Amino acid sequence: MKKGFVVVISLFLLLLSACSAGNKDNQAGTKKDSGSNTKTEKVSLMLDWYPNAVHSLLYVAQEKGYFKEQGLDVDIKMPADTNDPLKLVAANQVDMAISYQPEVLVARGENIPVQSFAALVRHPLNQLMVPANGSIKSPKDLAGKTIGYPSIPLDEAIVQTMVKSDGGDPQKIKMVDVGWDLIPAMATKKTDALIGGYINHEKLLLEKEGHPMRALNPKEFGVPDYYELVLVGSEKELKAKPEVFKKFMAAITKGQQYVQQNPEEGLSILMKHEDKSSPLDKNVETKSLQILLPLMDAKDKAFGYQDPQTWTNVAKWLEDNKVVKTTINAKDAFVNF
Repeated sequence: MKKGFVVVISLFLLLLSACSAGNKDNQAGTKKDSGSNTKTEKVSLMLDWYPNAVHSLLYVAQEKGYFKEQGLDVDIKMPADTNDPLKLVAANQVDMAISYQPEVLVARGENIPVQSFAALVRHPLNQLMVPANGSIKSPKDLAGKTIGYPSIPLDEAIVQTMVKSDGGDPQKIKMVDVGWDLIPAMATKKTDALIGGYINHEKLLLEKEGHPMRALNPKEFGVPDYYELVLVGSEKELKAKPEVFKKFMAAITKGQQYVQQNPEEGLSILMKHEDKSSPLDKNVETKSLQILLPLMDAKDKAFGYQDPQTWTNVAKWLEDNKVVKTTINAKDAFVNF
C-alpha cells in the first residue's frame, strides 16, 4: 500500500490526450456468459500496490462469483508504478482504482476530476514508528532525531503536526529521504524513526527481523482521522454509470463479509494471486489481516460509507498545512452509494 503522493497535472493531461482515442474500448463493452443469455459488463480495477491482505475481499468476490452475480466481469490489475492508479482513472483508462483520501483531495485541488466512492480502510495505517525499547515515547521526543521518509509532502505534514500537537518543536527534527528503503534505514539505525511505513506491513516485517517497533498514531496527535484507502472513479463515469459502481459495491461488500467470517480461507484465496515479483509471507499477511479487519469495519453504516465531516476535516488540514495550494470543496470529492 505505497503511495506516490504528488499528482502531476501535466502528466494527467498527457495521458488524457494520448489515450482518449482508444477510450475504454476493452473496458465498457459487454459479453455473454458461455451457455447463457446473461450479459456481463467488463470493469477494470487497478490496485494501489501488489496484492496483499487488504485486497482479500476483491479476490474472494472474484473467486466466489459475487461479481458475476452482479453482472460484472472485473479485471484486477496491478500498477506498474504507485502513481498510476489515480492518473489512469482520471484519464478514463481504468474504471476504478484504489487510492488514498488525501491524494484524492490533492487531485481535486489540481482540477483532476476524480471522486472516491467508498472507504476501504477507515483509519491511518501510515504511522510514525520508533524502536519499542528506545527513548522516543511520544512525538515531542523527536527533537534532535532523524526521521526517515520517502520524500512525500503528506508525511512531512503528518510529522510536523504530531510534534507540534505534542508540545515539541518541529524545527528541531531532521527529515531524511530514504526513498522506499524504510526497513533497511530503520534496521541499520540510519534513522531514529520512520514515517511512510504501515502498521500492517513495515512494522510487521521489522518485528519479524528482530526490530520491535512502537507505532504512534497520527490521529492521537493532531492529525485528523483519515481514510487510508479509498475506491476511486472518474467523476464523469460515476455520474454516467452509477449502477455499475453500485453493483461493484454489492459484490465487494459480500466479499468482505466472507473474509470477516472466514479470514483463513479469505487469505488462502488471496495467496493464490500473489505477484511473483512480490511474494507474500503467509504469517505476515495473517497478522496484517487481523489488523485490517477492524479498521475496515463501518460499524452501523454500510461497508464503504464515507462521513462528510471526515472529508471536510482532512481537506482543511491539508489546506492549513499547505499540502494543497487551493481551497477544496470537500463535498465534491466523494459520493456514497
